[in-house]
Amino acid sequence: MYLDEDVFSLIVANTPLVSIDLIVLNEKKQILLGKRINKPAQNHWFVPGGRILKDETLAQAFKRLTRIELGNEIDITQAVLLGPYEHFYPDNFYNEEYSTHYIALGYQLSLELSLLQLPKRQHAHYQWFDGNELLSRDDVHLHTKWYFA
Repeated sequence: MYLDEDVFSLIVANTPLVSIDLIVLNEKKQILLGKRINKPAQNHWFVPGGRILKDETLAQAFKRLTRIELGNEIDITQAVLLGPYEHFYPDNFYNEEYSTHYIALGYQLSLELSLLQLPKRQHAHYQWFDGNELLSRDDVHLHTKWYFA
Protein backbone atom coordinates (compact mmCIF):
# COMPACT_ATOMS: atom_id res chain seq x y z
CA MET A 1 0.00 0.00 0.00
CA TYR A 2 1.38 3.37 -0.97
CA LEU A 3 0.45 6.48 1.01
CA ASP A 4 -0.50 9.84 -0.42
CA GLU A 5 2.18 12.51 -0.15
CA ASP A 6 0.60 14.42 2.79
CA VAL A 7 0.26 11.30 4.95
CA PHE A 8 3.72 10.04 4.05
CA SER A 9 5.22 13.48 4.82
CA LEU A 10 3.68 13.37 8.29
CA ILE A 11 5.13 9.92 8.91
CA VAL A 12 8.61 10.89 7.68
CA ALA A 13 8.56 14.01 9.86
CA ASN A 14 7.69 12.02 13.00
CA THR A 15 8.96 8.44 12.78
CA PRO A 16 11.88 6.38 11.49
CA LEU A 17 11.34 4.36 8.32
CA VAL A 18 12.46 0.76 7.94
CA SER A 19 14.13 -0.15 4.67
CA ILE A 20 16.15 -2.79 2.87
CA ASP A 21 19.41 -1.85 1.16
CA LEU A 22 20.59 -4.23 -1.55
CA ILE A 23 24.36 -4.68 -1.63
CA VAL A 24 24.79 -6.38 -5.00
CA LEU A 25 28.13 -7.91 -5.99
CA ASN A 26 29.03 -9.30 -9.41
CA GLU A 27 31.46 -12.17 -10.10
CA LYS A 28 34.39 -9.70 -9.98
CA LYS A 29 33.25 -8.62 -6.49
CA GLN A 30 32.34 -5.18 -7.83
CA ILE A 31 29.47 -3.35 -6.15
CA LEU A 32 26.40 -2.08 -7.97
CA LEU A 33 25.57 1.58 -7.29
CA GLY A 34 23.02 3.90 -8.84
CA LYS A 35 23.14 7.69 -9.10
CA ARG A 36 20.16 8.81 -6.98
CA ILE A 37 17.48 10.93 -8.66
CA ASN A 38 15.41 11.66 -5.56
CA LYS A 39 16.01 13.02 -2.07
CA PRO A 40 17.38 12.01 0.30
CA ALA A 41 20.90 11.32 -1.02
CA GLN A 42 20.02 12.97 -4.33
CA ASN A 43 22.91 13.10 -6.85
CA HIS A 44 24.99 10.59 -4.86
CA TRP A 45 25.94 7.05 -5.79
CA PHE A 46 23.94 4.73 -3.56
CA VAL A 47 22.99 1.06 -3.27
CA PRO A 48 19.54 0.07 -4.57
CA GLY A 49 16.79 -0.54 -2.05
CA GLY A 50 13.65 0.89 -0.53
CA ARG A 51 11.34 0.97 2.42
CA ILE A 52 9.29 -1.86 3.83
CA LEU A 53 5.54 -1.33 3.62
CA LYS A 54 3.07 -1.88 6.46
CA ASP A 55 1.90 -5.50 6.78
CA GLU A 56 4.66 -6.64 4.42
CA THR A 57 6.99 -9.37 5.65
CA LEU A 58 10.73 -9.01 5.11
CA ALA A 59 10.57 -11.79 2.50
CA GLN A 60 7.72 -10.04 0.63
CA ALA A 61 9.49 -6.68 0.79
CA PHE A 62 12.73 -8.22 -0.49
CA LYS A 63 10.96 -9.76 -3.50
CA ARG A 64 9.13 -6.51 -4.27
CA LEU A 65 12.23 -4.33 -3.91
CA THR A 66 14.46 -6.59 -6.01
CA ARG A 67 11.79 -6.60 -8.73
CA ILE A 68 11.41 -2.79 -8.62
CA GLU A 69 15.07 -1.88 -8.10
CA LEU A 70 16.87 -4.66 -10.01
CA GLY A 71 14.24 -5.84 -12.50
CA ASN A 72 14.35 -9.41 -11.11
CA GLU A 73 12.34 -10.84 -8.25
CA ILE A 74 14.76 -12.58 -5.90
CA ASP A 75 14.05 -14.61 -2.78
CA ILE A 76 15.50 -13.31 0.49
CA THR A 77 17.10 -16.75 1.09
CA GLN A 78 19.59 -15.89 -1.69
CA ALA A 79 20.95 -12.96 0.35
CA VAL A 80 23.04 -12.56 3.49
CA LEU A 81 21.91 -10.13 6.17
CA LEU A 82 24.77 -7.74 7.00
CA GLY A 83 22.79 -6.16 9.81
CA PRO A 84 20.89 -3.00 10.69
CA TYR A 85 22.29 0.47 9.95
CA GLU A 86 20.96 3.88 10.95
CA HIS A 87 20.77 6.49 8.21
CA PHE A 88 20.08 10.13 9.04
CA TYR A 89 19.47 12.71 6.32
CA PRO A 90 18.94 16.46 6.79
CA ASP A 91 16.21 16.53 4.14
CA ASN A 92 13.37 14.31 2.95
CA PHE A 93 11.85 13.16 -0.35
CA TYR A 94 9.82 16.39 -0.64
CA ASN A 95 11.68 19.33 0.92
CA GLU A 96 14.27 20.41 3.49
CA GLU A 97 11.87 21.34 6.30
CA TYR A 98 12.57 18.16 8.28
CA SER A 99 14.96 15.23 8.30
CA THR A 100 14.60 11.58 7.33
CA HIS A 101 15.62 8.73 9.64
CA TYR A 102 15.96 5.19 8.27
CA ILE A 103 16.68 1.90 9.95
CA ALA A 104 18.21 0.16 6.94
CA LEU A 105 18.65 -3.60 6.83
CA GLY A 106 21.64 -4.34 4.62
CA TYR A 107 21.37 -7.53 2.54
CA GLN A 108 24.24 -8.72 0.33
CA LEU A 109 23.65 -10.82 -2.75
CA SER A 110 25.64 -11.93 -5.77
CA LEU A 111 24.12 -11.28 -9.20
CA GLU A 112 25.13 -10.76 -12.78
CA LEU A 113 23.07 -7.87 -14.13
CA SER A 114 23.09 -5.84 -17.32
CA LEU A 115 23.30 -2.17 -16.33
CA LEU A 116 21.22 -1.24 -19.38
CA GLN A 117 18.28 -3.36 -18.15
CA LEU A 118 18.03 -1.82 -14.68
CA PRO A 119 14.97 0.32 -13.81
CA LYS A 120 15.37 4.10 -13.74
CA ARG A 121 12.79 4.88 -11.03
CA GLN A 122 15.22 5.92 -8.27
CA HIS A 123 18.57 6.03 -10.10
CA ALA A 124 19.49 7.93 -13.29
CA HIS A 125 22.20 5.41 -14.19
CA TYR A 126 24.21 2.58 -12.68
CA GLN A 127 27.82 1.56 -12.42
CA TRP A 128 29.90 -1.30 -10.99
CA PHE A 129 32.49 -0.03 -8.48
CA ASP A 130 35.55 -1.66 -6.96
CA GLY A 131 35.56 -1.42 -3.17
CA ASN A 132 38.60 0.84 -2.87
CA GLU A 133 37.31 3.17 -5.59
CA LEU A 134 33.92 3.41 -3.90
CA LEU A 135 35.48 4.31 -0.55
CA SER A 136 37.70 7.02 -2.05
CA ARG A 137 35.03 8.90 -4.00
CA ASP A 138 33.28 12.00 -2.66
CA ASP A 139 30.14 11.37 -4.74
CA VAL A 140 29.47 7.97 -3.13
CA HIS A 141 27.19 8.59 -0.17
CA LEU A 142 28.62 7.98 3.31
CA HIS A 143 25.79 5.57 4.18
CA THR A 144 26.77 3.41 1.20
CA LYS A 145 30.43 3.48 2.23
CA TRP A 146 29.48 2.08 5.65
CA TYR A 147 28.67 -1.28 4.04
CA PHE A 148 32.29 -1.59 2.83
CA ALA A 149 34.42 0.24 5.40
